[in-house]
Amino acid sequence: MQQRQATGTAILFEGARLLTGDGKAPIENSAFIVANDRFTSVGRKGELQLPPGAARIDLSGKTVMPAMVDVHSHFGFLKQLDGSMSKANFNRENLLDHLKRYAYHGFAAAISMGTDIGDLPYQLREEVYPGAALFRTVGRGLAWPGSGPNDAARNDVPYVVTTVQQARSAVEDLAPHHPDFVKIWVDDRNHTQKKLTPELYGAAIAEAHKHNLRTIAHVYNLEDAKGLVRAGVEGFTHLVRDTDIDDEFLALLKQHPGVFFTPNLGITSRAIESSRPAWLDDPLLHETIPPGEIARLENQFSNRRPDALANTRASWDLQVRNLTKLRAAGVRIVLGSDSAGDPSRTMGWHAIWELDALSKAGMTPSEVIVASTRLAAET
Repeated sequence: MQQRQATGTAILFEGARLLTGDGKAPIENSAFIVANDRFTSVGRKGELQLPPGAARIDLSGKTVMPAMVDVHSHFGFLKQLDGSMSKANFNRENLLDHLKRYAYHGFAAAISMGTDIGDLPYQLREEVYPGAALFRTVGRGLAWPGSGPNDAARNDVPYVVTTVQQARSAVEDLAPHHPDFVKIWVDDRNHTQKKLTPELYGAAIAEAHKHNLRTIAHVYNLEDAKGLVRAGVEGFTHLVRDTDIDDEFLALLKQHPGVFFTPNLGITSRAIESSRPAWLDDPLLHETIPPGEIARLENQFSNRRPDALANTRASWDLQVRNLTKLRAAGVRIVLGSDSAGDPSRTMGWHAIWELDALSKAGMTPSEVIVASTRLAAET
């Protein structure tokens, strides 16, 4: 039993199955006291004394777990009611709609990963709204022109970086806002774009560290991932997706034990279906998404080309192998869904789907819970 002094209005909750988010076995028939929005005592039913004036709530038959955190999302551009992606949607009302959707799906906070516009995101970061998740932001990311977000609405949002000075200046511009990370895109988009060179992303990472800021990278290729780790990146928003990771990369990660990954497997795990999948009947999806948008999701599974399906399944298998190697090496895996990267990645529900994808990829339920709660909150 763990106990701290309870102050203010306290509530004793009893009888629930309590998942603590630290990988330990659940506490059956638990008891816990919440005061001033914090857990002050945790134990089993009958072990805790009811504080004077406290209420008692019976949670028998229920399961309680910590709220989750999504470390990789894209806020503001997607209008969930009609599926549009536009800068015109980037306003307080739509951002709050996204945050309320996250809270409804069990998330306490989410990080907007590199596609935010203006001062509004930084203002929202300092505010707390009832029924809404907390908002965190990395501001604008850094990318070679055209190699950042690959949709028209957001493609020009990142800082343009083609020189070392531009890389440094972008970070200098971000630094006064104290973003959670400096986001860097290093991806040639299947050989259709130029991408940041080691000299450029190295300058950005060095400048970020000069300002005591952490860095996180969108990556695709193994060799780029190696270069980013050597340059001092703290995290990745995707797994390596061009080839199997090798012993050299695992050795680099061992030398840099703080590096983490958000696998972002949800979109691929959905795309391996050859016909209408059962998840389209999920009551939670129908509760939170308009029928027209569900129909749009369903249409994605009509007349799928065999070659495209085979390529997607091969990509899934590759990413699962790479995740398995990272887990075996003790690399930190954190929940990140890439929600609203396109209209099909619905806010809130897609982050829940990422939990399912991690499980399908071989993570145990306990590992998934830890990745989405404690580790994500600590990131």
